[in-house]
Amino acid sequence: LCRELSDLEAENEQMLVQMNELKEKEKSCQELLERYDFSEWEITEWSDQQAVFNFLYDAIELTVVFGPPIDGDVFGEDPSRKIVSLNFESLLDEEKAPPSSCLVQRLIFQFIASQGCWQEKCSTLYYLPQVLHDASLVVSRCKVLGEEIEFLERWGGKFNLLKTEVNDTKVKLLFSASTAFAKFELTLFLSANYPSASLPFTVQNHIGNIGEEEISAVLSKVPIGYHYLRRIVSSIHQHLLQDPR
Repeated sequence: LCRELSDLEAENEQMLVQMNELKEKEKSCQELLERYDFSEWEITEWSDQQAVFNFLYDAIELTVVFGPPIDGDVFGEDPSRKIVSLNFESLLDEEKAPPSSCLVQRLIFQFIASQGCWQEKCSTLYYLPQVLHDASLVVSRCKVLGEEIEFLERWGGKFNLLKTEVNDTKVKLLFSASTAFAKFELTLFLSANYPSASLPFTVQNHIGNIGEEEISAVLSKVPIGYHYLRRIVSSIHQHLLQDPR
């Protein structure tokens, strides 16, 4: 009997451990879902003729024009109803918007242009949810990139970053550290698939011996993914600009 009780207690302890592990996994999965919530669109109009969706704080507008409703489709939402046209439009005032917002807008429309004719991809209402998902995915990634640039503009000094400059789809980072006797400019070339691929770069050296070879060695160890740009800056600061003593 004592042995049976001991075995039951051991089983209970094992089950508690497994339950705690499952709770941790559930918590981790929930955090990922919250982080990668790709529903970046809001519907602002749905009529018999068209639907209008907004993305990125109303900076991008998608207008979908419908064909004639199908007989018996009271609400005009039959999945086989044809889509006549599908058009993305930028509503961003680039003269007033910060450089990070302009960069985000350029990258999103780079992706939109790369997809060719959207009406061919989305010939009926059946395909519209996939279009909204694909656009949301890119908007979400680029929006995070914009937030990263704003973070570096504000807090770059903590990473020996003197200046963060946006030029078209390039980001120029000017690093300077007296302890490492180094000053150099790193230019990163961004695209709409950020942060799922390594970033091409160039280095312009001003003071010291940090060049393309040293930067390449550091960047090769930074995994792609969430907050890629911030992790690149942090890694350069940690491995190249700290006091070597």
